[in-house]
Amino acid sequence: MAETAFIVRVPEAEALVGELRRRFDPSALRGVPAHITVLVPFMPPQQLTDPVLSDISEILGAHRPFGFGLARIGRFPVTVYLSPEPEDPFVQLTHSLVARFPAYPPYGGVHAGVVPHLTVAQGDASAADVVERELSQALESNGPVASTCHSVALLENSSGDWRQLHVFALGQA
Repeated sequence: MAETAFIVRVPEAEALVGELRRRFDPSALRGVPAHITVLVPFMPPQQLTDPVLSDISEILGAHRPFGFGLARIGRFPVTVYLSPEPEDPFVQLTHSLVARFPAYPPYGGVHAGVVPHLTVAQGDASAADVVERELSQALESNGPVASTCHSVALLENSSGDWRQLHVFALGQA
C-alpha cells in the first residue's frame, strides 16, 4: 500500500550514522536518508492534490528555520536513536500538520506522544546494544552533529522504496 511521510533530512549526520544505519536500519536500504520524522503515516499519495499541497506549504512556511544538535543517544526497546536538542521545534511541526490534518496522527496514533529522533538502528534489542556502544564511541571521537532545519521533505513509498515528492521551505509564510 502506498504511504507518505514528512521528514527533516539531516545530511550532516550521515558521516556519523550512515554505516550503522545501513547495517541496522532497514529504512536506510529503502532510500530513506538520515532524518528526523515529523509525521508518518500521512495521506496516500493520490490524495495529495494541489490544494492539499498548498495547505501544507502554508502550514510549514509559518515555521521559522531553526538550528539543532544531535549529541544524546536514546533508546526504545529495539531502537537506538539520536535525540535532537531542542526537541520542541520538531514537535511543533508535527502538531501544526496534525491540527490541519487530524485524520493522520503521528505513528497512526499508536504512541501517546511525539518523541523526535533520528533512528540509527531498529528491530533487534541485542543489535541495539552493540549499536549504542558503537554510536557512543563515534560521538566521543567526532563530537555532536550540528544542523539547521530549513525545510521539510515529503516522501512517498508505493514501490517498496522511498522517494522524495516535495520539499516545503520553512519561513515562507
